[in-house]
Parts: sequence; structure tokens; C-alpha cells
Amino acid sequence: MRIGTFNIQNLRLRGAVLDGAHDRDTPDTPDSWADRIDRRLGAQVIAALNADILALQEVFDQATLDHFHDTYMLPAGVPPYPHRICMPGNDGRGQDVALLSRVAPLAVSSHIDLRPADLGLAPPPGVHPDTPIFRRDCLEVEFEAITLFICHFKAPYPDPVAAWPVRRQEALAVRHLVEARGRDMWLILGDLNDPAHPAGDPATAPILPPFSVDLLARLPQGARWSAHDPWDDIYWRSDGMLASPALARACPDAIPDLHREGLSLEAGRNAGLHLPEVGHHRPHASDHAALVIDLPLA
Repeated sequence: MRIGTFNIQNLRLRGAVLDGAHDRDTPDTPDSWADRIDRRLGAQVIAALNADILALQEVFDQATLDHFHDTYMLPAGVPPYPHRICMPGNDGRGQDVALLSRVAPLAVSSHIDLRPADLGLAPPPGVHPDTPIFRRDCLEVEFEAITLFICHFKAPYPDPVAAWPVRRQEALAVRHLVEARGRDMWLILGDLNDPAHPAGDPATAPILPPFSVDLLARLPQGARWSAHDPWDDIYWRSDGMLASPALARACPDAIPDLHREGLSLEAGRNAGLHLPEVGHHRPHASDHAALVIDLPLA
């Protein structure tokens, strides 16, 4: 089973046109030529992943996911994904988590309604008690051989101190969901948004080792970065694959493969392939690399 994750950076359908992969570029004057190439590059990265199951982050809604699949992925030679899911999340900007799968899920559960009181927790300082724990969602997807927990945690910006308790509750909630499911074979994956230079106890500690096994730690230290901020020229490990100890034992030789070919040329640490249409800043597929891993599961 080949499983991947990819933060595709603000994939949104407006009318019949997809926004490009950008954050701080001025939305009022989009470079429509670059927008189209961004999404074409994203489809090429997904084609290269060739994942049986692919978790996506920053997808606006189901219509966006279906349009991208039919209009960009299929023409790029991606074999169809008959199972496509993007449930509404808690992010008002529509940066939801999504699933593309060629394997039929047994069950899919959203957890957008989970509150701190449901876990016996106090809300973070200054946060209303009825505010949902997940700033987007944790999409729980059950397959015959494995359960996935697809995440996109709150970023530690612009105020890391204020964001820390929010992020910690997201991690505690994911751990609760994993333990409640009670399965041996599970994988937490997606954009965990861990900062480039963490100070002190990481907010995501409840789901980090020894609770899980960090599969990216099977790569050399300098090969683990998955995202690049071109504005501050920062490289960091935003994306993760955290396996259950049982899954890690069952797949001792499984090592994630990071696909950085869709990153902009500004990401100078990428000494490998760049797709032909990638530009210095844009076009690009995303500011994140895509990750994929082969798990020898029945």
C-alpha cells in the first residue's frame, strides 16, 4: 500500500478557475498564467507519487477537489481516484483536509465538533470554551489494513506563544482519537506545522515518540525538510508521518520519499529534479514537498 501526503497550498475553485499555489501574493491581481501552471505542476507531482491513498491539505471544498482531479490530474496521466473526500472543516478560509483513494475506505469520520470539554480539558487562554479543538479537522479514515488520521494543525505564527496551547490541544485530541479507535495499525500524517526552530517542549509532543514512530527519522538528518518559506528563506519539517509502533515494526524497511520537484527554484537546498515549468518564485506546485511511503500491508 502506497500512502502519500501533500499540502497543495490554497487550492480553491472560483467559478471555473482554480486559484494558484500562493500565500502572500496579492489576491486582487492574480497571475492567472502562473495559477494554471501551478496546478499543472501539482498534478505532475501527484502523478509522480503514484500513491494508492493520498492525503491533501489546503483544499477548499469537494467541488474544488473534483475539479482538480478531472481537469488537471487526469490529463497529467494520473490514474483516477474513485474515492474523493473533502468534508467542511473549521477553517474559515477553506483550508480543509482531503482524501484521494483508489482503495475504498471502510469508514470516514470528521472531528470538527470536538471541544476541549469533551476530553476533560480547559480551553486555551483567551479561547471561548465552545471553540472547536481542530482549527481545520482531523479526518479519520479506516481501511482494512490501517487507519489514517489526516491532520493540518494550526501554524505557530504569528504568535508562537499564543499558538502553543492551541496546537497542544490538537495533538492531545489526535492522541485521544487514536487511543479510542484501539487499532494496532495506524498512521498520523499531514501538515503538523511544527516550527523550524522550536523552543522547549514541542506542542505536538503527545503524538511524538515514544507514542509513535517518526518515519521521517529513518532519513538522514539533512534530508528530512519538507517545506520552504521563500520570504524568510527558512527550511523546516512541517509535514509528518507518525506510525504506530506496531506498524513501524511490521514495516522496518519502509522509508518516506520526499518529492521536492514542484518547489520553486528559490528552494536552493533542493539539489534534485525540478519540473521544467517551475520558476524562481512561481510557478510552483506548492511551498511544500509531497511525501510518499510504501507499506507492505495486506
